[in-house]
Amino acid sequence: MSNESSRLEVHFDTLKEISNIGTGHAVTALSQLLQRNFRMSVPTVNFVEFKDVANFVGGPEALILAVLVNISGDMNGIVMFMVKQDSAHNLINILLGSTTNAYEDENSFSELELSTLTEVGNILVSSYLGSLAAMINKKIVPSVPQLAADMANAVLSVPAIEFGRVADKALFIESLFGTEEENVKGYFIFVPEMESFERSFKF
Repeated sequence: MSNESSRLEVHFDTLKEISNIGTGHAVTALSQLLQRNFRMSVPTVNFVEFKDVANFVGGPEALILAVLVNISGDMNGIVMFMVKQDSAHNLINILLGSTTNAYEDENSFSELELSTLTEVGNILVSSYLGSLAAMINKKIVPSVPQLAADMANAVLSVPAIEFGRVADKALFIESLFGTEEENVKGYFIFVPEMESFERSFKF
C-alpha cells in the first residue's frame, strides 16, 4: 500500500468514528422535529469501492429514493441519503401518519410524499454534515437537495460521473431507525473529493 493510500485509510478510519456520532445526531434531529421517539441501531460504517455501492442497497436494479446534496467550503464532494422503496413508504407512514403500501414503482409516491422525503433527507444530511463540520472544525456548506427516484445504478451514476475522476471510494453508512410500529433502513453515502478531504484532515 502506498503512503498516500495509507494516509487516506487513516483519515477514513477517523471519519468512521465521527460518522457513528453524526448519524446519531441526524436521527435525533428528526426525532426532535417530529416530537416522536426514534430508536436507532448502531450504524454499520464501511469504506467501499464506489463501483460496489449498488450491491449494498439490494443490487443495481433495486428501486431507491435518494436525496443528493453537494458540499463545498473546506471540503468538496457529495452526500446522499438513500432508502429502498419499502423503507420509503415506512418513512412516509411515520411522517404523515398515513398507511401506504409498497407499490411496484417509484411513481406510486404522491407529490406531497416526494416533497416530504426530500425535506427529511435534507434534514438528515444537513445534521450529519453539521456534526462532521463541528468535529473536524471545518466549514462544510450543503447545496439545495435534489431528489432522485430510480434504480440504484441510475441514481448512483450521477456521483460516479461527477466524482469518478477524483474519488474511487466512498464512506457507506447503513442505519436502522424508526418507531415501535415502523422501521426504516437508510443509507448515507459520502463521496469526498480527495484533495480537499486530505486537506481537511490535516489538523
